[in-house]
Amino acid sequence: MTGQPGSTYRLQLHAGFDFAAAAEAAEHLASLGVTHVYTSPLLQAGPGSTHGYDVVDPSQASDDLGGEAGRRRFADRLRALGLGCVVDIVPNHMSVAGPALNSWWWDVLASGPAADHASYFDVDWSRGRLLLPVLGDDPEALDQLRLVEGQLAYYDKRFPLADGTGDGSPRAVHARQHYELVSWRRANDELNYRRFFDVTELAGIRVELQEVFADSHREVLRWVAAGDVDGLRIDHPDGLADPGGYLARLARSTPGCWVVVEKILEPGESLRPTWPCAGTTGYDAMREVGGVFVDPAGEEPLTRLYAELTGEPTDFAALAHDLKLRVATGSLRAETRRLAALLPGVPDAVDAVAEVMACFPVYRSYLPESGAEHLDTAVAAAAERRPDLLASIAAVDAAARATGTEFCTRLQQTTGMVMAKGVEDTAFYRYHRLVALNEVGGDPSQFGVSPAEFHTACSARQQRWPASMTALSTHDTKRSEDVRARLAVLSEVPQKWAAAVRDWSARAPAPDPNIGYLAWQTLVGAWPLPHDRAVAYFQKAAREAEQHTSWSDVNEEYEAALQGFVAAVYADEPLLAEVGAFAEWITPYGRSNSLSQKLVQLTMPGVPDTYQGTELWDLSLVDPDNRRPVDFGLRRSLLARLDAGELPAVDDSGMAKLHVVSSALRLRRERPDVFRGSYLPMAATGEAAEHVLAFGRAGDVITVVTRQPVGLERVGWQDAALTLPPGTWTDRLTGLAYAGNVPLVDLLDRLPVALIVTVASSSSPQSRNLGSHR
Repeated sequence: MTGQPGSTYRLQLHAGFDFAAAAEAAEHLASLGVTHVYTSPLLQAGPGSTHGYDVVDPSQASDDLGGEAGRRRFADRLRALGLGCVVDIVPNHMSVAGPALNSWWWDVLASGPAADHASYFDVDWSRGRLLLPVLGDDPEALDQLRLVEGQLAYYDKRFPLADGTGDGSPRAVHARQHYELVSWRRANDELNYRRFFDVTELAGIRVELQEVFADSHREVLRWVAAGDVDGLRIDHPDGLADPGGYLARLARSTPGCWVVVEKILEPGESLRPTWPCAGTTGYDAMREVGGVFVDPAGEEPLTRLYAELTGEPTDFAALAHDLKLRVATGSLRAETRRLAALLPGVPDAVDAVAEVMACFPVYRSYLPESGAEHLDTAVAAAAERRPDLLASIAAVDAAARATGTEFCTRLQQTTGMVMAKGVEDTAFYRYHRLVALNEVGGDPSQFGVSPAEFHTACSARQQRWPASMTALSTHDTKRSEDVRARLAVLSEVPQKWAAAVRDWSARAPAPDPNIGYLAWQTLVGAWPLPHDRAVAYFQKAAREAEQHTSWSDVNEEYEAALQGFVAAVYADEPLLAEVGAFAEWITPYGRSNSLSQKLVQLTMPGVPDTYQGTELWDLSLVDPDNRRPVDFGLRRSLLARLDAGELPAVDDSGMAKLHVVSSALRLRRERPDVFRGSYLPMAATGEAAEHVLAFGRAGDVITVVTRQPVGLERVGWQDAALTLPPGTWTDRLTGLAYAGNVPLVDLLDRLPVALIVTVASSSSPQSRNLGSHR
């Protein structure tokens, strides 16, 4: 199977869910209606990897997953079911956590700049030895070095010895190596190899070099050539020296392969039109779809409430800048210093480089092709903030525009790191006005998306990137689509929410009010949330925020207080009952939002992805919570009940969502031409028309969904109606027929959504007729 998928379904593979388990789940996915299974990385990763992004050997399929034999059986099973396969690959970095496991890295440590693989990694050899930040805090940590079987050992880690350096004490031997073992705390200041964000165990590779591309992609390209893989998802292209050049080389090596890139676009930013790929992995669509279900009227009262309860700043742009600057001068200071070293003679170069990166409005530019306007914005903002650095900022500006130079290339690679660490990984854990908006690719300062903005975005996607992926949940989302859909309801009920959260905060004060406000949103958004999952989530959130504790400097007193707060909430039965009652009150509205946003995502322009398990209600939080095992047996049995004609109530079972997902996916599979065809915004009439979003696809399918359900309940549909094109139409979800001017009170009576098809399109034997249950 080649060409553009009709839809994808993401599976997270690991030792506990390997090739054999994925092959077993594939029959359910085929029945669900997807056309392609979309997997996490499959190459050999570090031992016990739960995600696969820490590749140690790109020449073979993961042994933990079942090795090459298991991969072939998986591929054969997909082929037998008529399913294609999309695989996630990681061209930016490799794991070096266990040096002996990565033969390329081992070679570099053993032979230094003269190693066969010295050019494979992005190392600055000008400082002398390669710095390895692996030692503990103990000043005498080097005393723990041992010589074991011709290797240098530090606890369970092993390092190679260069020829002729095996005699003497371990300290003396260490002093003669091409690498230097240092405290892990020195990494942020002194590291001399490029890494993935601030993760020292993931070293950047120079995939822009032909030999590195060839050696790191040979096995994956073999899978593509054999017909086992039809599409590739490219992880973190912004870390590459030349993303466009990389994609061009990949396109030449994989003709006909569907390729999407994990490019995070800021609102208003466009994907580079010259890139030879199908589009992004869908975070831009996630923001657009989710925003439609947020009520802009809630912005002002929720802003006031957030400021009142927490005392935190409500200007997200200012917070984002400050945290990006903190990252550039803190956890990524080594990268900033490496850039500054390329500007000899420029005073305060570190500060000037850091300020320009902190002011960058998007993840990165792509000079000389594009992005000069973003550099203009960053330089102007930096000059305004730091007039004392005008001359130095001008020097940074000039060097950044000198395309083809190391400074220009490296700055572009680094601004994305600063954005990701400062905003995604820190600001999103500090700014809690409405956390439904705190998602990768989103902007929490933009409170919702109007239907007009949504239609404009969809029309543009259909014209420019019709085969781009769309998504609502991923392995990287901060909270699942259904949690965000429920939390969007708070924008419609700010007064009731304010009264409730003021009371709860007074009765159970958190160690700090900001994480307390996050806690109440999290509890109602993911309710019912077991105590152990809550404790794990709040610990991670607090460490990511780095306000009172962090991964590198754990504040045990604060974290004990945080655990005590969570325990007190769960032990206070009346309080917990009130939290649960509030969550249950907004749940029906949240489910309306969930069904609506899911049907929109499945039928809008693009290739929709369904993240594992989310065909039912899924109230997961950030990883590892969203990588818990999926009960595919349950999903198979519920799907069989639907196919037998059972009425899907909008209840706890999740069958209503499964019905919407399977109906839309099967329709896409039956009529791929329709979903590659035109996109036509449609407008309802009547006083309640603002509560509906509708659009047509290629004149044969119409999507109709409810938005802002609380407000709708207050006013009712009244005379609101949607005029259908001439002919007879059938709702794929209910089997009911419609024509002409249809009252929305009738169309959206059984479900808050409708998937309307022409009669000719509804005659498939897979259609479910639920009209008799109305």
